[in-house]
Amino acid sequence: MKNDDVQTRARSAESSSREARLPESSAPDELGRDAAELHRALSELLRVYQFRDRTKICCEDVSVTQCHTLSALIRMRAPSLQALADEMFLDKSTTSRVVDSLVRKGYARRVSEPVDGRIVRVEPTRRGVELYEKIELSLVEQQMALISDFDPEVRQATTRLIARLARAAKERFCMRGAACATPTKEK
Repeated sequence: MKNDDVQTRARSAESSSREARLPESSAPDELGRDAAELHRALSELLRVYQFRDRTKICCEDVSVTQCHTLSALIRMRAPSLQALADEMFLDKSTTSRVVDSLVRKGYARRVSEPVDGRIVRVEPTRRGVELYEKIELSLVEQQMALISDFDPEVRQATTRLIARLARAAKERFCMRGAACATPTKEK
């Protein structure tokens, strides 16, 4: 069998299985098809990035979650544990364990609020900032190689679209202090 025939049959089978995977409640309209295609594309992209992150980040003495936590600590400038938990979409006890591990490794420290000692803030140490910057530089270098063949307009439009999708997903699917929730249907 010719290679072209094999590829055509594979595409046909893939196309059939795509349509079969649409939820029955979804109308097979253009929006439904676009949503299904977006879901598949994002799922594949996220899967690849999760493996990449696990490989690149975990070689640096931190887990992917610890790295995301360091990033949040740098962005948020000494958040309370609850604010950090909300940002990470984790509960407070899980966030506390992640912070404990960063503190043990010397990448973060807990600081009591001067006015109300019950409030504990978390901040990255210089060592934590340096580690995060090293990891981020490595990941950005990979991104540069990934998008180097794209026209500048395509690169910029893609970045804007992904940022917009991230904001929309966060607003629609995620609640304060909880993991992403199932959206309620509007009547």
